[in-house]
Parts: sequence; structure tokens; C-alpha cells
Amino acid sequence: MRLLPHFSLIALLLLLGLHVTAQEDLLDLLEEEAEQKTFEYPAFKAMKIGNLQSTKVAQGGDLYLYVSHRFGTVKDGFDTFFGLDNANTKIQFVYGLWDGLQLGLSRESLRKTYAGSAKMILARQNAKFPLHITAYGTINLNTQLDKNVYPNMKYADRLSYAYQLLMARRFSNKLSLMLAPTFVRQNLVWEHFQDHLQYALGIGGRYKLTKRSSINFDYVHNFSRHEDSIYKNPLTIGMDIETGGHVFQLLFSNAQSTNEPGFISNAEGEWEEGVVFFGFNIVRVF
Repeated sequence: MRLLPHFSLIALLLLLGLHVTAQEDLLDLLEEEAEQKTFEYPAFKAMKIGNLQSTKVAQGGDLYLYVSHRFGTVKDGFDTFFGLDNANTKIQFVYGLWDGLQLGLSRESLRKTYAGSAKMILARQNAKFPLHITAYGTINLNTQLDKNVYPNMKYADRLSYAYQLLMARRFSNKLSLMLAPTFVRQNLVWEHFQDHLQYALGIGGRYKLTKRSSINFDYVHNFSRHEDSIYKNPLTIGMDIETGGHVFQLLFSNAQSTNEPGFISNAEGEWEEGVVFFGFNIVRVF
């Protein structure tokens, strides 16, 4: 008879444990349902979809390191080991000055280009507003231009600019799309008939495959491109793979430059002819 209180106590503890476990399971289910209903943030995991900027902005105090590689065209085959001998490398630091505003500095080996950039959130997608809107601007300095080749060149001729309004919407837990009206100014153009002022429209998207991976694409149509231009509109297709504090972006593009004036105005490849560049972005947040 003395064992009954002990059995009663054990049974009570078991019932309490089952009750707590059931509550935790219920909370997990509620959290999953809440995530499915409030999927607006973030529309994109990285600050770039591929080449095109996304609406993501660094949080205040966060420091990001971006390392971007664009190899030579895969069409050259084993002569350049499918482009690996002709790599373009860009290193960029991005700092969240405060929530909703980031500043960036970078150096790209193609044309030895230095760039500064700023990105700011203007509006956030929510139940009452359908879009996430971000403004982006960059100024690029081409230090490879040779005074001997361009004897009348001024310092300002080394500069190019790009300004974008990035408008994105997350339509579901898997699909996000973005439009990017774009303005580019090149003080020195590479073709005599090319306009210094150029207007373009970018479109990009992300489709989530798993919790940590997605398929991405972006394309920019340059409305100011001359019909006789040797340059093409850039199309980029890639994949995001998230691993903790890193995001790996593997991609193929017909543009080797990763700077906005470079790939929007001077994409030198062509998908139809197999002139495509393999590349990747590695993102690390501190």
C-alpha cells in the first residue's frame, strides 16, 4: 500500500510531461502556420539576385563581405580551361549604417574599377502595402583608362553611374519577383554611337526549392542600346545555397562585369552563341 503514492506521483509526472510535449507540438504547428501566412520577409536571401541588385538591405551594424568571381567564357573550352584562366574578381564590403540604409565599397579587377554604393529601404511589403521598395545608387571609377590612348581624357571620363528603383513582391512562400527601372550614365562610352544616358528595365525572380536553396534569374533590357551595338542585354541564371552565415550563389551570365554600369551597358556575351560566363558570389556577414 505504501507504493501507491509513488505510482501516483510517477503517473502525475508522466501526464504533465505529455501535456507539456503536446503544448510544444501545438506551438510548433501554430508557428509554422504563422510563417506560411506572414511570408513577406525576406523576399531575397542575398543582396543580389544574380547580377541585379535585390531589395535586401544590411541591418544596422552588420558588415558584409562579398567576393564575386566571373570566369572567362566557357566557349573557349580547354584553351582557357572553360574560362578559369580569365577570371574577373570583385571584393566588396557593405556596412549597415542603420536599419534600412547601407553603404558599400568595392574593387573589380575588370577595368580596375573602384565603386561606391548606397541602398535604402523606402517601403516594406505588409498586409496593407503590396511591395517592398528600395532605392540603389552607385558611382564607378575606371582606373584602367590610359592617358596615352585617350590624350584628351579628363578625370570625369573615368566615371560612370547607375541608379535603380527596386520594387519586389513575395507572392508566396516560394516565389518572389522584382522590377528595377534603371538609369545609367557613362561619361565615356565604348561605341561612338552609344548614348551617354541610358534607360533600362530589370526583372528578377527567386523560386525557393528547399529551406536553404533557390533558383534565381535576372534580365535587364537596355532601351537606349543602339541596334548596331556589339553589346547585349544581360541575362543571368543561378542558384542560391545558404549555409549558416554564408550564402553561395552559383550562376551563368552573358556579362562578365558585376558592376551595374558594366553589365547593363557592356554585356559582351551572347547566350545563343554559347558566349556565357560561369561565376559565383560568396556572401559572409559579420
